[in-house]
Amino acid sequence: MNYMAFLSFLEQSDESFKSVCRRTYVENQRVISVKKESTAIKNLKKILDAVFYISVKKGFTAMTMRDLSNHTGLSMGAMYAYFKSKDDLLNIILTQGMSMISRVLENIMKLHADPQLQLEAVIKAHIYLSEKERSWFYFMFMEAKKLSPKDLKAVKNAEYYTEKILVDILQAGAKSGVFNDQNHVMTASIIKAMQQEWYLKRWKYSSRDITVDAYTDYVLGFVKSFCWKNNGGQ
Repeated sequence: MNYMAFLSFLEQSDESFKSVCRRTYVENQRVISVKKESTAIKNLKKILDAVFYISVKKGFTAMTMRDLSNHTGLSMGAMYAYFKSKDDLLNIILTQGMSMISRVLENIMKLHADPQLQLEAVIKAHIYLSEKERSWFYFMFMEAKKLSPKDLKAVKNAEYYTEKILVDILQAGAKSGVFNDQNHVMTASIIKAMQQEWYLKRWKYSSRDITVDAYTDYVLGFVKSFCWKNNGGQ
C-alpha cells in the first residue's frame, strides 16, 4: 500500500499547523496584543513547536517560561504578548486541538449519507489528521493525566465527542440494516483505541515500514469484519 490516500487527504484538507495558528490568533485577539497578523502567526508557530518539543523531553508541567524563551528565541516579554500564563497557553492548545478535530470530522461526515461510507471516512480522517498533526494529538493525550480537574474534563469531553460520532454512525447503520446490532459504545471505544494507537506508537510502525495508509486499511479491515452485516461480523 502506498501513501496515495493520505496524500489525497492532505490535498483536500485545509487544516495545517499554520492555519490552526491563524485561527488561534483570530480567536484570541482579546488576549494576544500583537497586531500584525503575519508576525503573530509566525511566533505562535514557534511557541507551539517549542511547547510540543519540550513536553516530550520533560513534560508540560515541568516546562518553564525560560525554557520556552530559550527554545523560541523570543524574550519573556514577547511571549507574554501571546498568553498571560502557562494555564492560558494550555487552554489555547486544548481548545484549538479539539476544534481542529471536530471541524475535520464534521466536514467529512457531510460528504456521505451512507453509514458504511461515513464510518470509513471518519476513521480514515481521524488517523490521517493525527498523522498530519501528530505533535498536537500526542500532546493532548500524554498531558491529559497531569491536567487540573477542569482541564481534564475538557479533554474527556473531546474523547466522548469523537466517540459519540462513531456511536451515532454505528447506530444509524444498525437501524438501516448494514451494520450488526451490537454494543455500539464498546465498538466505538475499541475503534477509538485503534486510532490512538497510531499516533502514540508511531515509532513501532515506522520501524516496520508500515505506512499510515497500510495501518488505516488494516483498522478498516477489522472494523468491517466485526460491524458489516454479511461480512464475517458476529
